[in-house]
Amino acid sequence: MINLANIKIAYGGRVLFRNANVQINGGEKIGLVGPNGSGKTTMFRIIAGTETPDEGSLTIEAGKVIGYFSQDVGEMAGRSALEEALSGAGRVYELSLQLAELEHRMGDPEGVGLTDAEMERYGEIQMEFMDLNGYELELRAETVMEGLGIGADRRDLPVESFSGGWKMRIALAKILLLNPDVLLIDEPTNHLDIESIVWLENWLKSFKGALVMTSHDREFMNRLCGKTIEVAAESITTYSGDYEFYLSERIIRREQLISAQKRQQAMLAKEEEFIARFAARASHAAQVQSRIKTIEKIERIVVPSDPRVMKFTFNDIKRSGDQVVEMNDLAKTWPNPDGSVNSVFSGISGQVARLNKIAVTGINGAGKSTLLKVITGETEATSGSTVLGASVNLGYFSQYSSDVLNPDRTIFEEVSERLPLATIGWIKNLLGSFQFSGDDADKKISILSGGEKSRVMLAIILSQPVNFLVLDEPTNHLDIASREVLLGALQEFRGTILIVSHDRYFLHHLVNRVFEIDHGQMKVFEGDYNYYLEKTGQGLV
Repeated sequence: MINLANIKIAYGGRVLFRNANVQINGGEKIGLVGPNGSGKTTMFRIIAGTETPDEGSLTIEAGKVIGYFSQDVGEMAGRSALEEALSGAGRVYELSLQLAELEHRMGDPEGVGLTDAEMERYGEIQMEFMDLNGYELELRAETVMEGLGIGADRRDLPVESFSGGWKMRIALAKILLLNPDVLLIDEPTNHLDIESIVWLENWLKSFKGALVMTSHDREFMNRLCGKTIEVAAESITTYSGDYEFYLSERIIRREQLISAQKRQQAMLAKEEEFIARFAARASHAAQVQSRIKTIEKIERIVVPSDPRVMKFTFNDIKRSGDQVVEMNDLAKTWPNPDGSVNSVFSGISGQVARLNKIAVTGINGAGKSTLLKVITGETEATSGSTVLGASVNLGYFSQYSSDVLNPDRTIFEEVSERLPLATIGWIKNLLGSFQFSGDDADKKISILSGGEKSRVMLAIILSQPVNFLVLDEPTNHLDIASREVLLGALQEFRGTILIVSHDRYFLHHLVNRVFEIDHGQMKVFEGDYNYYLEKTGQGLV
């Protein structure tokens, strides 16, 4: 269906990949992986036709429609959310506009009506529209938007009234409604809650076309993709299995490459020794020249360096009391613009014991983040009380924590300001652990990506002597490798954790209790995340 042959892309003196070959067949579901900046987005752009390779060729089977969802959603204005989603449906949407215009003229009593040619054209458009199931388009749009968390009460709102994260959902709805032959999606689970991720996962499982996707959600990748393509170290490598297979196979291939490099180096060393020994002897001149030409033609085996990942371990912390948090009959309301109040939750009571690692779950808008804000003192409860236990030192990471970073400071300056007692050497070591080594520490906050800003805030929060971590979507924007380093550190953390996360792999491997907020009430599940899924009938999630 799609073939990339001997592709090379370079920006200035930096080569992203060379002699790259990729084959995408009909119906395949492919995970695209690799370090940040390795060229995954560039590969998407080449396939989508928005970027041209420096060398090589791209072949796409005639008539195939390619849909590309990127993190850059562009401008959205002048339509309702539903109309914006419908506009992504391609040919069938164009036909719907043509039909609407002709039908308006047909129904206008003061108009001149349609000519015979226009009536014939109307019939042709209507037939094509029916063949494309156009009369079901709006129902499909509503279903997709509902699945992505945009309910009926918001579909008619102007699209410009939505936040950036919700616009991402609308953009995703647009590309799904296109229903292309080849679907390219870059980080589709960003800004989605677990319920929307599960819905999208099921939609993509039933998708008939070819799928190529990147995702920082390990479980999402494993459930969908049976083939993995890695973009790294100036090359593109295909693995005939899911992400777990890729991880194990990559180790095997790397070991084989190291062995091959050692054999080659040993062979070259012998040849160079022969050349050095007999270079001055006329009797061996022909052999020496022959061997020089031979080794000059040999392509040296290069073992790519392992990509940098976060490295973090907690320092020793002070022990808190056995009772870390006690909540008594908590309630929270927010005022609405019309003067009424919106009840987020009420009657919430419960305890957090020392060393608990608790997931706070619930559908989008249930009040998870609000509960964390009440517990941390970021907002006051409308009624009831929350009490922190003895010797509790709290660290709070909000999904908006990076918004408080000073854009005019460098990373080093920002961390130094927030950790005034730390030495220069200690801060540099800390930043190195979070992938900010050397000149990276001198980058301005204003130019950082979302993932880089998250790493800065995590470095600040996790380096402090806290024994109670409250984390609201800490893995947002982190790549899979960084998520797993963070997971390992939290597993070893000798304190208490309260966490909201849409990363199911993270929750499966971390928490031992679950607080679910459902219709304003809190249910407590005395077991791990698997236990919670079984008890709530979500065991297949």
